[in-house]
Amino acid sequence: MKYISKLPLILLCCFLISCGGDKPATSGDLRPANGGKYYGGVFKYNEEDLLRHLFPLNIRGTIGHRISLNLYEGLINLTQDNLNVIPALAESWTISDDGKVYTFKIRKGVFFHDDPCFPDGKGREVTAKDFKYCMDLLCTSMDNNAGDWLFKDKVLGATAHLEATKKGETPIDGVKGVKALDDNTLEITLENPFPDFMVLLSTPFTYVFPKEAYEKYGIKGMRNYAVGTGPFKIKKVVENEVILMLRNENYWGKDKDGNQLPYLDGVRVSFIKEQKSALLEFKKGNLDMVYRLPYEMVDEIMDENQQLKPDYQKYQLQMTSNLSIEYYGFQNQTEPFNNKKLRQAFCYAIDRKKITDFVVKKMAAPNFAGVIPMAFKDISGYDYSQLKGYNYDPDKARKLLAEAGYPNGKGLGKVTLQINSGGGKNASVAEAIQQQLEETLNIEVEILQLLFPQHYENIETAKTNFWRAGWVADYVSPENFLRLFYGPEAPAKITEKTYLNTIRFKNSEYDKLFDKAMSTMDKAQRHELYRQAEQILLDEAAVLPLFNTRDVRLIQPDVKNFPQNAMEFRYFTDVYKTPE
Repeated sequence: MKYISKLPLILLCCFLISCGGDKPATSGDLRPANGGKYYGGVFKYNEEDLLRHLFPLNIRGTIGHRISLNLYEGLINLTQDNLNVIPALAESWTISDDGKVYTFKIRKGVFFHDDPCFPDGKGREVTAKDFKYCMDLLCTSMDNNAGDWLFKDKVLGATAHLEATKKGETPIDGVKGVKALDDNTLEITLENPFPDFMVLLSTPFTYVFPKEAYEKYGIKGMRNYAVGTGPFKIKKVVENEVILMLRNENYWGKDKDGNQLPYLDGVRVSFIKEQKSALLEFKKGNLDMVYRLPYEMVDEIMDENQQLKPDYQKYQLQMTSNLSIEYYGFQNQTEPFNNKKLRQAFCYAIDRKKITDFVVKKMAAPNFAGVIPMAFKDISGYDYSQLKGYNYDPDKARKLLAEAGYPNGKGLGKVTLQINSGGGKNASVAEAIQQQLEETLNIEVEILQLLFPQHYENIETAKTNFWRAGWVADYVSPENFLRLFYGPEAPAKITEKTYLNTIRFKNSEYDKLFDKAMSTMDKAQRHELYRQAEQILLDEAAVLPLFNTRDVRLIQPDVKNFPQNAMEFRYFTDVYKTPE
């Protein structure tokens, strides 16, 4: 019903966008390009949750990430198919023999989007000084800087700069380890070798933006606006309804056939909350992609071999295991979940296979082990098979509940499970968890569903003690997931906001293993340290692991050059459409 009430406004917005001054971007006319490709068309896709932020330092969700990576760029990028590091605004780089000094050559002839923040309205050329400015800002203590952890304890002087700005001081030369040697040379010096530093630079936190835009619009103004160097630029935002991005005519990139990139005239993002409604729009041809299938319709769309049934065979099917986890978080520092045996009881009380088989229809794999996605085994060789996790064991769950001081649930009272809206899937899973906890442990569970921004605001400020959570890799490293539980990321005051260690997990042995892994160059040794740290998380039942998702996408037949990857990394620069 919520979607039906908003549908006329969505259609009105789309009508206004297609019929107003933006007509060239939505005309749909295709123009031949070299190599059998075509210019033109608008790629239309949907997000089920709302956008939080487009300002690079405050991008904390997958939606902002997916949109922003087509508006902004950093030093490096990732390939769309296999997530390998490739040059972006750094056309080349060198690394010193000791693994501590990275020297980047900034690409010449790259310009920021045209914008009123510049004196003549024309975007100026990007220099190494712009990266220096943005990276100093990244290491500055301020509200809405969700990335201040990224360079902390890694880049020389980053921690000192962060601590100084917390006191209101502004170091004259900024972060000591970040230097613009000239207009086209950027040098970054690390405190210690860090083997995953290059993939770290693929995160939105390291995107470059002009000082002029930040000074003119501020963080608030850049929430739904962007001045970057990316292949697309913001044209129109209708809050919670639609975002339209138009082709950047001045983009620096070309393909191997000499075509100026990107091919598409634009990208349009809608915000239909119900998956079934989005699928209907896809079948009508109003969307070019549907991401994740409504679980209640999987059997209609796919057979037992996960192949498309006849009514859907005209579409392209893409499926892969994702670098993401779904879990329920416990507030480890407050009652009642500061009780380890209670957390363990919850973990043993959940039948994950039943949930993945019957609720999410095998679109996920049950996670009996830890917090590092199983897909890392194929991507980086991380072996999780030795981890001892939580199988479904009702008897053990009830025994632990009694040992926790709540025999048969007595004395615990009602538990509130907070979830965010997510196309119906989150609610379906929560209802299954609710039923299993009540049947196995005699615990009454109340489900509280909030919009995405409020949900995470409550989590980050410790206003909830049991919640639904998910994490998609910021960069291709298991370290990105283990950092969620690193003690120094937990604030001293329980109500102080934190973007990472939201469960406030503190374990000195875990932190020692994590610190050692950070500077261990040998991959096998580093993975062994990761395993030991992950086992501590499991022994402590720091969170309740649920499953690792299998991402499924249906794509319209005229869409080309849009491969899937394990991060759902959507880069539209090379995507094009063909005549139907």
